[in-house]
Amino acid sequence: MSEKTLMTPNMTNYDEEYANFTWDVPADFNFGRHVVDRWAETEPDKTALVWVNPDSTADEFVTFKQVSDRSDKVVHMLHKLGLKKGDRVFMMVHRTPDWHYLMVGMIKAGIIPMPGTNLLTPHDIEYRINNAEAVAAFVSVDHVKKIDEAQEACPTLKVKVALDGDAEGKGWNSYTKEFADAPDTKPEYPETSADESMLIYFTSGTTSFPKMVLHTHASYGFGHIVTAKYWQDQKPSDLHWTMSDTGWAKAAWGKIFGQWHVGSAVFMHDARGRFDADMSLKFMEKYKISTFCAPPTAYRMMILSDLSKYNLSSIRHSLSAGEPVNPEVIERWKEATDTTIYDGYGQTETVNIIANYPCTEVRYGSMGKPVPGFDVDIVDEDGNRLGADEEGHIAVRVEPERPVGLMKEYWRDDQATADAFRNGWYFTGDKATRDADGYFWFVGRADDVIKASGYRIGPFEVESSLQKHPAIAESAVVGSPDEVRGTVVKAFIVLAPGYEPSDELAKDIQNFVKQDTAPYKYPRKIQFMTELPKTVSGKIRRVELRELDDKS
Repeated sequence: MSEKTLMTPNMTNYDEEYANFTWDVPADFNFGRHVVDRWAETEPDKTALVWVNPDSTADEFVTFKQVSDRSDKVVHMLHKLGLKKGDRVFMMVHRTPDWHYLMVGMIKAGIIPMPGTNLLTPHDIEYRINNAEAVAAFVSVDHVKKIDEAQEACPTLKVKVALDGDAEGKGWNSYTKEFADAPDTKPEYPETSADESMLIYFTSGTTSFPKMVLHTHASYGFGHIVTAKYWQDQKPSDLHWTMSDTGWAKAAWGKIFGQWHVGSAVFMHDARGRFDADMSLKFMEKYKISTFCAPPTAYRMMILSDLSKYNLSSIRHSLSAGEPVNPEVIERWKEATDTTIYDGYGQTETVNIIANYPCTEVRYGSMGKPVPGFDVDIVDEDGNRLGADEEGHIAVRVEPERPVGLMKEYWRDDQATADAFRNGWYFTGDKATRDADGYFWFVGRADDVIKASGYRIGPFEVESSLQKHPAIAESAVVGSPDEVRGTVVKAFIVLAPGYEPSDELAKDIQNFVKQDTAPYKYPRKIQFMTELPKTVSGKIRRVELRELDDKS
């Protein structure tokens, strides 16, 4: 990959592109056959994946031809194990190339993968397998005991396959052996229509038990074209790194679908759940990462490092999603890399639906504007569009035509599906405002908005102010019960290196926020933490912080 160069963005005129965009999904679309195999035929030696092992001592460059051939071997393996089209398969696999081969192979075979993060417990696994009636589990060998512990309560689970080593235990198949024994021939593929089920992710479960998000071959396999083309601005020459566990929907956003549609290569480090800011910066320099996407937490950690020690000149486009990025973080990263962090918004249930783009002005703190192909607006409870600067629900119009890129349904949960799809809209469950120029401004989850002393306060606006204080590495804000005021703003704060909790520091932080933003928003309560509770997808669990506050 070359050093950073000036490139014409994929979209040069937002209004024109938005007005003229149309979806054109082939009726029999299959990502494995129509994208991966196409690249394998036209550019077999083109790099698809760059992988680094856990201790960073070895790497591997994988071509599209290798992904195509190895995923075909996976299809043979699946058939030998007795799996068939429509079967659900639980996956809990570390960040290895085999995750890609399994994903593509299952998609080719019409088998439905259910990726799970490597942090799941036996109870989590049991919940997922039973709700989906999964018949097989493919897991890294260090998760074997978790599966065995859950299996007794999982009557549908018949096939168990261990990766990265041989499993000790009853009934386990070796992925290494099965893969080696699989023929090197082209397997028989079933036909898959674009609207058939392709993939199941479980929601993060910030406010309730995780729900099964069912995606079709069109909604994720094809729909992520817009994620890569517009927000990520992917080019065939790019090496793209999205920091994500393989069990998060963020992996679908940044490690496989949209990027391989475009033909860019993806980078993956098998970090085993550990985030090392300095190691990550070294990888950017060594492998010349050109486009980079990380959650706000990772950026907050990296700007605490001495960024001047690293040559980050290859980075031409920086991105973030999951939660809004604080303006202070954007400024610090831009000083070091000469790139703006382009915030993007979407969910496990969607592809990218709101974003900032290279061709539009970035307004710090804004989510950006709707992605071409989506009618996104701010609406009230009944689905009526609201005016500029009025707070309401972020919703996607689904009538008269449902856009590609939305989940099919919350599988086996008719009530949750009906709650989300109503009055001609898909309600995301998030709240925001839209200004007169069409920019969206995130407020928070619908149940995260703080109502204090007659004011409505979004957690993000307070957290953005807190982030500017030099002592703060990370913060989260919730509403806290108060005998006098009913509810007050409370901040849970993780301090930057070199700072210690004290009453004096708490007062200094409070005074800082009073000066930086409207005084009624300052946190009247502060609690110092060593870390903040997060979902498996890296989002702050404010519901857990509220529970912690109730017990204090």
